[in-house]
Amino acid sequence: MSVAGTYNVNVKTPMGDQGGTFTVVVAGDAFTGSLAGGMGAMDVNNGKVEGNTLTWSMDMKVPMPMTLDCTATVDGDTITGDVKAGAFGSMPLSGSRAG
Repeated sequence: MSVAGTYNVNVKTPMGDQGGTFTVVVAGDAFTGSLAGGMGAMDVNNGKVEGNTLTWSMDMKVPMPMTLDCTATVDGDTITGDVKAGAFGSMPLSGSRAG
């Protein structure tokens, strides 16, 4: 099954759980997309696909500017991974394919 698709995800942050919609558009061994949630949307930067593993970064603007480094693995309709937020450490990401 392709890793491409739309996922309903949750990230456990120091400010509480943050839900959103993560869109993955695959082109070869790269991908584009975005994560849209209650604090706005962030575009995927430098998205890479290796098998069923995704790596990417996002530039967060709210509540403070920082670059988030992300890794996730897709297993069927489930996605799990982590979001590294600088001094705030690593935050777990989980979710499932929408629809």
